Formats: sequence, structure tokens, C-alpha cells
Amino acid sequence: MNTLLVHVVDDDEAVRRSLAMLLDSMHYRVATYPSAEALLTIAATPEGLEAGCILVDVRMEGMDGLSLIEALRRQGVGLPVVVVTGHADVPLAVRAMRAGAMDFVEKPYSEERILEAVGAAFGAMRVVDQRRVLELQSEARVASLSPRESEVLAALVAGKANKVIGFELGISPRTVEVHRANLMEKLGVRSLPEAVRIGLAAGISPGG
Repeated sequence: MNTLLVHVVDDDEAVRRSLAMLLDSMHYRVATYPSAEALLTIAATPEGLEAGCILVDVRMEGMDGLSLIEALRRQGVGLPVVVVTGHADVPLAVRAMRAGAMDFVEKPYSEERILEAVGAAFGAMRVVDQRRVLELQSEARVASLSPRESEVLAALVAGKANKVIGFELGISPRTVEVHRANLMEKLGVRSLPEAVRIGLAAGISPGG
């Protein structure tokens, strides 16, 4: 059984049932909601919205799909969203994508198009998850550095040469080299580009 969950939001019961059957046939788990408000109610609970992707119609009674996306983002819900739209709703769908939706599917749509969009949404989730793992690992490595080594790493991320770093920190270029060697050992890297990559992943800004 696929553990991937699709949240289907549509005020048309027949559409919800049809999409649920299609997704179930591809072994997705499905949760259906008759309105945007119903999904937001779940999202606002202490448990929150279970991880998955959201498939939502743009035009619904009450809160529309665009407003739902904006409300979710305000609540800090970062699940990928696919919006379904009629031909006349394309400008609205574009606004939804600007608000954070990753794709929109025009009506009338084929089963293949829906499945393609949902599959791409889960692919994006995996990329985000992998990026977050890298961030956490990088943050842990950078946390092992001494304050001075952290300063040197920040300067390296900014692209500064050893002489410049030494001048700004009030230490000799040779001492900078020692700190640089130590921090690379602690980060578990052999090259400057690898150290810079870890620094960036840990949230060190090139601009300081």
C-alpha cells in the first residue's frame, strides 16, 4: 500500500468521489474535503495536516482555492498544491501559482494529467525533504566549529582570500590557514568548495 496521501478539496461530491477512485486505483491514500474551510479546520488542529500533497479546485463555494493556498502559507503549511481550473480560470490559476501552488490542471483533464501532476508534487516533496536533511546535517557540522572557525568559514563563504580574512579578523594569514584546515577537518571535507557548500546549506549568507 502506498503511504503517500493526497488531500482532495472540491465542493462537488461527484468530483471528489471520482478523484478518490482514480487515486486509490494507483494506491495513493486519499482524504477528501467538501470545502477549503474543512481542510483548514484540520490544519489548525494540534496534530495539523498529515504530510502529503493537496489537489484543490480553484472555484468553490465559500473560500476558493487561491484563498486556501494563501491561508495555508500563513499557517506555515508547506505541502505542495496542485490546482484544478476551468479554461476561463487560467489567470486565477496563475495567481495561485504565484501564491505557492506548484502546478495547475485545466478542465477537462485526463486521468493521466491528474496523475502526472500528483506524481510531480510528491517528487518535489522528496527534493525538499532531501534538502532539509542536508541542512540539518550541515547545521550540526557547523555547530561543532569554534567561534573563530565559524568566522573564518563565513568569510570563505563570502569569497574572501586568506589575507583579507586575516586583516578583518586581526590575525595572520598563516593563522587563517590553520583555522581553515581545522574547520575543514571538523566539517569532514577535503576541498574549499565542499566547505562552502556546507556553510551555505547551514544558512551562512555570502553577504555576511
